[in-house]
Amino acid sequence: MISVDSLTLEFGGTTLFKDISFAINDKDRIALMGKNGAGKSTLLKIIAGVKAPTRGRVTAPNDAVIAYLPQHLITENDRTVFDEASQAFASIFEMKREIDELNHQLTVRTDYESDSYYKLIEDVSTLSEKYYTIEEINFDAEVEKILIGLGFHREDFTRPTSEFSGGWRMRIELAKILLQKPDLILLDEPTNHMDIESVQWLEEFLINSAKAVILISHDRAFVDNITTRTIEITMGRIYDYKVNYTTYLQLRGERREQQQKQYDEQQKMIADNQEFIERFKGTYSKTNQVQSRVRMLEKLEILEVDEEDTSALKLRFPPSPRSGSWPVVAEGVSKSYGDLNVFSNASFSIERGEKIAFVGRNGEGKSTMIKAIMGEIHFDGKMALGHNVKIGYFAQNQASLLNEELTVFQTIDDVAVGDIRTKIKDLLGAFMFGGDDINKKVKVLSGGERTRLSMIKLLLEPVNLLILDEPTNHLDMRTKDILKSALLAFDGTLILVSHDRDFLDGLVTKVYEFGNREVKEHLYDIRGFLEKKKMENLKEIERKGN
Repeated sequence: MISVDSLTLEFGGTTLFKDISFAINDKDRIALMGKNGAGKSTLLKIIAGVKAPTRGRVTAPNDAVIAYLPQHLITENDRTVFDEASQAFASIFEMKREIDELNHQLTVRTDYESDSYYKLIEDVSTLSEKYYTIEEINFDAEVEKILIGLGFHREDFTRPTSEFSGGWRMRIELAKILLQKPDLILLDEPTNHMDIESVQWLEEFLINSAKAVILISHDRAFVDNITTRTIEITMGRIYDYKVNYTTYLQLRGERREQQQKQYDEQQKMIADNQEFIERFKGTYSKTNQVQSRVRMLEKLEILEVDEEDTSALKLRFPPSPRSGSWPVVAEGVSKSYGDLNVFSNASFSIERGEKIAFVGRNGEGKSTMIKAIMGEIHFDGKMALGHNVKIGYFAQNQASLLNEELTVFQTIDDVAVGDIRTKIKDLLGAFMFGGDDINKKVKVLSGGERTRLSMIKLLLEPVNLLILDEPTNHLDMRTKDILKSALLAFDGTLILVSHDRDFLDGLVTKVYEFGNREVKEHLYDIRGFLEKKKMENLKEIERKGN
């Protein structure tokens, strides 16, 4: 058991949290919840030992292994993917190397009666005893299994990690953590940059193989499927629920209702007593009663109602100009980069008003197909856009394309035209850029803030074909819900690349699957598609068993 005891963190005159305590037990799978800025990531860092609290402590057994995957990391190096993942076993390899070195010294030295020779025998014996108690592991097989589960191909194993994007290097770090089989895994937004299949694999691994997990995630389906306990940080304290996220939301609502009722009753009691004091404070016969009520009010501890994140993203796309009946028609589209064939002979038609998803493992061509639709790359085959198609495009790297030296207000002011120029502050406020936030420079914004700012830019001109490539990375659950509502109301055509099942559920009615250099059309919503895929996978397993 790992214990968090009376943790307090203060900085800059602010108390982030005070005297929080809880225990982490074997098989606990905990979701850490709270509004942005509540201290979730900071608490993970303290438990991981990379940040010190102002007061309090985290205690764990001496041999406990706590592994931490932060939201942002990794320095590049020249190791291959396989070698970097194998660093999970570095301490075991080092122990074996040390034993071999000591054994070599025993064979070449001849001072058999010396104290140092006896010490050498003792060291070899102690180290060997420790080494041989470690469960026998086929290290290469373990590394391969984890890397493939996380979406790597075998040909990736020998590539240097420096060739991979930040999201893929994050997966390498996650592989090292999972290979260590730690007593507690701490994960901060682990599913950003993961495709649906990798997220599902990670879910199953954490449920079936992990000892204890604490995670922060904005992927509601991921959180709901994995966690059995929810700890909420709010207003400097915690609430510990032994339930998953969806049930926690219900219980939190009931808790706030009860708090509000008690707060209202207390406020009425205070008002009644203050009225009595004002009315009778000069009346001799009521002096004792007045003084008694004054003392009672002075000692009274005022009840609080836990804060609720009331910031709302009132998002509505402008009416779409009418396009032709078939905004996108692809015939025999193929694309290769040198010897690498991404997809071949892809043909499909997207009807006006359809909302469709592009899904598949990373690297299978989803973003490449979008570039083909946008006319940004050369390809073989035909791609026709319908009459009067006006495209709005949100790319994965859209947020990084913003001018970092401009303020939030300037960023929007530069692209706004017409009447909207008089409503820029209102628009920014709807996207949770309030007060002084509009004067912040882009370079100091978080990933989520940059994504929201990029989304505002997209909203400023009417479009009838909206193409969104991973729009929900870095968006919190509330913002994703509001964006999803706006997309449901969008009257144009939508192409959505996303690994977020909860976001896609109820939003798209057709799925295009990218894989094995093919593009397959599935006339299902995302739930039906996933159910079908699981059935196919089971049949494949059965066929292999025959």
